[in-house]
Amino acid sequence: MFVSHLEAAIDGTVIPFGQVVNTHNGRPVWVRYHLDRIRNAVTPAEIATRPPTLWRYRELLPLPADASPVSLGEGMSPLLECPRLGRELGLNRLLVKDESQLPTGSFKSRGMTAAVSLAKWLGVKRVALPTAGNAGGAAAAYAARAGLECFVFMPADTPIVNQFEAHLYGAKAFRVNGLINDCGKIVRDGTDRMGWFDLSTLKEPYRLEGKKTMGLELAEQLGWALPDVILYPTGGGTGLIGMWKAFQELAELGWLSGNAERGTRNAERKTAQSSVPRSALRAPRSPRLISCQAEGCAPIVTAFEKGERFAELFPNARTVASGLRVPAAVGDFMMLDAIRASGGKAVAGREATIGPWMRRASSAEGISICPETAVCFDVLEKLIAAGEVSPDKTVVVFNTGAAPKYLEALPVDLPTLDKDRVDWDAIMK
Repeated sequence: MFVSHLEAAIDGTVIPFGQVVNTHNGRPVWVRYHLDRIRNAVTPAEIATRPPTLWRYRELLPLPADASPVSLGEGMSPLLECPRLGRELGLNRLLVKDESQLPTGSFKSRGMTAAVSLAKWLGVKRVALPTAGNAGGAAAAYAARAGLECFVFMPADTPIVNQFEAHLYGAKAFRVNGLINDCGKIVRDGTDRMGWFDLSTLKEPYRLEGKKTMGLELAEQLGWALPDVILYPTGGGTGLIGMWKAFQELAELGWLSGNAERGTRNAERKTAQSSVPRSALRAPRSPRLISCQAEGCAPIVTAFEKGERFAELFPNARTVASGLRVPAAVGDFMMLDAIRASGGKAVAGREATIGPWMRRASSAEGISICPETAVCFDVLEKLIAAGEVSPDKTVVVFNTGAAPKYLEALPVDLPTLDKDRVDWDAIMK
């Protein structure tokens, strides 16, 4: 275990590791590592020999080595080339990192395996969280795996599959006549009375560390290099912040090569070596982070466009992309800092294009595209049309969940055939 300390994101206050911690002055807390020791303890080549799971990056995760993780077998999610969709958009290299194949059907598996593992190690017996969708089911599943009691609070119109999941995995789940921030208030108000540990997004340090592995995996899959542009659907923002943290740690470790194309070409050579030779490295170029939000709930986009570091509560938040319906995020400044430092931007996608993009992208490549990722494709199309993403760039879009978890997002009314009088002309249309 290479954790050095915890650090308050808002003011840098140092907090000792090994105690139950949520936030500092109401703002998130970073996990910091002895990166110099990690550099001497492990190499990229050694990591490549390990089982293809999230926990292959154990030195860069906070769980002590003598503690077993609470795991459902979360493997490395595939990084899929999308040539047909890329051609339609005018891109030479478009890739989708498909998080829908993780154990609970979304990227929330990453955060919850880390958060619940640390909660169990720290002696926590009861956890609670608000959810706009996938986080509740993932928390319930990992809590069940760990033998912890779990309470889940969700808006009343949360997708039915997410409601079912939380119930299925044994959580005490409740619908609330409000938004996710209203659910979060119930969790906060009940902390002393109920004695639960708050697993809310960025209200504890360890979901961020689990989400960070998206960035670690992406770099490894590209030969320890980074793409030019990353489009990421942003609600609470843990994944975007976590990836940016991963890239900074990899750069400081000296594990990153130049661009993704070069990294892919040299991946086999580097893996075969005991370490990445310093002579083969050049200063890594950070990918531009594009934070994608739905126009019906775009607090980060609004703050970015105003040049502000903190986002205001977004009024009357509405979007069928339930994971993006987060009108206020405790890590707003962390997202905006990362976006600006990367040379990226925050952009809103159109609500009316969500259903069409789900079907267009899914049917083009056979990938189960969720509503949140559909927003990313609308944003990408706009950026390409504006000349802000050129054809020669390596572009990665994160698909954060599986489409079947969002039955309400794309209603289907299939035509009916008479078994005795098949209308072949209708079939051919």
